[in-house]
Parts: sequence; C-alpha cells; structure tokens
Amino acid sequence: MRAIGYVRVSTDRQAELGVSLEAQEAKIRGMATVQGAELLEVIVDGGESAKNLNRPGLQRLLVLADSGKVEAVIAAKLDRLTRSVKDLCSLLELFEKRNVALISLAESLDTASAAGRLVITIMAAVSQWEREAIGERTRDALRHKRTRRSGSAISGSDSVSARTASTSNQIPASKECSQKSVTCVSGHTMRGIAAALNRQSLRNRRGSPWRLEHVARIIKQATGPR
Repeated sequence: MRAIGYVRVSTDRQAELGVSLEAQEAKIRGMATVQGAELLEVIVDGGESAKNLNRPGLQRLLVLADSGKVEAVIAAKLDRLTRSVKDLCSLLELFEKRNVALISLAESLDTASAAGRLVITIMAAVSQWEREAIGERTRDALRHKRTRRSGSAISGSDSVSARTASTSNQIPASKECSQKSVTCVSGHTMRGIAAALNRQSLRNRRGSPWRLEHVARIIKQATGPR
C-alpha cells in the first residue's frame, strides 16, 4: 500500500502540547511500518490554520490523492486535517472516488470500511458542535461581565436620582435614548449621567454606549436658544 502522511501545527503552543510536527511524523512513520505501507512522503503544513482547506501542504495532498498515485492518507489526529465537518465531507468524497483510505491514528479510524467512514464523520460533527458551544458560553460570560461592570460603575455622587437632588431639569432626548428622557441633576457630572444611562441598558441613536460627549450635546441642544 502506497501512503502519504500529513502533519500540521498552527501555533508554537500546539508544539508544546505534544502535537509538534516531529511528534506527528514519528507516529505516522510508526503506523506505516505496522501496516506494511510504503510511505512515499510526509507533507508538512507549519503555522497553518485548519479553518479551511486552503493550505499549501493540503493542496499538494489533494493533487496526489486525485492523481491515483496513493492508496492511503495517514494523519496523527483528525483535526490536523480539518476542523470543519463540511471540509471533512469534501475530503472523504474525494478520497472515496479515488479509492484512498483516510487513517487517523489518535481516533483509531480507517475509512477503508463503511463503519470507519461513519464514525469519523460523527466524531467531526461532535467536535465542531463542542467548539461552537464553548464559543457561545464564552460570549455569554463576557456579556454578563460587561453588564455587571457597567452596573457597578455608578456609585454615591454619580447616581442620578431626582429624589436626592435639590434641583433638576427634564431634558427631552427623544431619539437619543429611545423616546425616554434624561434627568440632568445639579451637582452631578455628565460622565455620571452617561454611566447611569448605560446601567439602564439605554443606547444612543447609533446603538452604542453613552459617553459624556453625548450627554453634553443633548444638554446643549435642550438648553440652548429655541
């Protein structure tokens, strides 16, 4: 059996975590020896992401697979080839047309069998789902942090409250804060007013958080000549 190996790392940190190019190649050569396969070449993609198939090494691998010169592609781990279910399906389709088996060592998978093809596709789908779920949890956590931070930014003298103010002016803000009004309290800073608006989850007409410049502009518009 004629085979080619494929190795990839995207960062130096991956190399530190045991997936260095050298470590991957050693595993591939070991498998080729066990299988009695003739390892024609080990293709290397260093510093390349697996977000798509547009990588120099992988493109060479596809050309060799399409030429009919190889019968198997060996990778140390499935995610070295791709992290996308869509791209994996494309690879499997090409390999199947050319009777090329995909062997992934870490998962002990071999697409020479129908069972191997099924398992490798399911594993890739679960892996992608897990990455997307982690991304969603991370975004939710960051959003919660920002909400808590903006809520605690206002304290003491920065609190905008008509009940504790000696005098106040009601300033129409219409579009600037979703048809609500801003209470400008004597003795409080414009920065404090902006913080209060942000704590109430109000946004300016551009949809961005309030800043003291925005408050100053509205106060000027409301108190200026009519």
